[in-house]
Amino acid sequence: MSTVPRRVLNIPNVPRRIATLSVHTSPLDQPGTGDAGGLNVYVVEVAKRLAARGIEVDIFTRAVCRDTPPLTEISPGVLVRSVVAGPFEELDKTDLPAQVCEFTLEVLRAEAEADPGRYDLVHAHYWLSGKVGAVAKERWGVPLVQSMHTLGKVKNAALAAGDAAEPDDRIRGELDVVATADRLIANTTEEARQLTELYGADPAKVRTVSPGADLSVFTPGGHGAKAGIRRKLGIAADAVVLVFAGRVQPLKGPDVVLKAAARLIEADPELAKRLLVVLVGGPSGRSERADPDRMRELAAKLGITGIVRFEPPCPQAELADWYRAATVVLTPSHSESFGLVALEAQACGTPVVAASVGGLRTVVRDDYSGVLVHSHDPADWAQAIRRLVRTPRRLHALSKGARRHASTFGWSATVDRLATVYTGAMDETAARVRA
Repeated sequence: MSTVPRRVLNIPNVPRRIATLSVHTSPLDQPGTGDAGGLNVYVVEVAKRLAARGIEVDIFTRAVCRDTPPLTEISPGVLVRSVVAGPFEELDKTDLPAQVCEFTLEVLRAEAEADPGRYDLVHAHYWLSGKVGAVAKERWGVPLVQSMHTLGKVKNAALAAGDAAEPDDRIRGELDVVATADRLIANTTEEARQLTELYGADPAKVRTVSPGADLSVFTPGGHGAKAGIRRKLGIAADAVVLVFAGRVQPLKGPDVVLKAAARLIEADPELAKRLLVVLVGGPSGRSERADPDRMRELAAKLGITGIVRFEPPCPQAELADWYRAATVVLTPSHSESFGLVALEAQACGTPVVAASVGGLRTVVRDDYSGVLVHSHDPADWAQAIRRLVRTPRRLHALSKGARRHASTFGWSATVDRLATVYTGAMDETAARVRA
């Protein structure tokens, strides 16, 4: 057997084991409540598929419960390391920077206790993880790949009513992480532009890799599936069903959904007999968790309590049923780096009415897989929904377009592209070492 080093042979570097960092939210959490959302789904789905290709993944996250085991294998080759850093409780994102130092020390300790060279690469998610990743990169001599997921400057430019601006400390932290990372993963070309124009990122370091959906879970369900699913969920066969899924927070715009529904009924009182609004998700952020009934109170104020259902966050298989049961899925986010809910809904054959912001402009193909609304005015949303409800033929056409559009966003394609990014980053780091 040849003992010639792979670098001398110019064989591309492929990671054997990756350290994935997710400081502020655990892959063990149920997406749709607290700070768990699309980032959690991304981390888990990518890790599982990397492991299936023989690349082991250790996911470092902060332990929020004393009973959480320090090590949890969520699938063969994927290990969640719950690190003790700060109190055993969920903390608001604004309180987490104070725990980053302790978290970093625990990550470094875990690596030091293993065989030398345990990790070939660090992939950090969100800016807080990037701060940890920057230290690990220098200590271990490996590349740092960074996914921001959301950007403070972008959020501050599109704040919803009642939402707090991202602090200056976050903006400074993001700038540091962007400057330090060897590769920056953008979900869309628009996010890539934001990284270069708003944060001064080196364009040579930015790679656009779109997330995906599990196309084996999120499917239309076959002929006649909608009727059966509606019976199971207790929904009338002829109901006009509007579904919102995700964390209930101002950023996601659930209030727009309720206000648009009230406008619909005001314009067509007969529709109240058939209209059903379903909010699937839980409160997020300090203010929302302190006042989880805010949307219930808004529904009561609008006089639509009788047509609104509040459902808790649920596993993907159950969430897919809600998508299939819907007439349309609504995503009125004020900013969105991608929009997994919109993608998953379309994969189920359900058209999406989405805000024309951020990644939603990529995820939803206007007038093909759904409709983009260029404001957050409930009147505009009511008008867009009304036009769809009144034209079943257009709904059917959008449903077909939704399935075709979503079929191009599978997780396997995401991992293919990420593997190429990892290899490039490792080759570049190896070249620097040789020099």
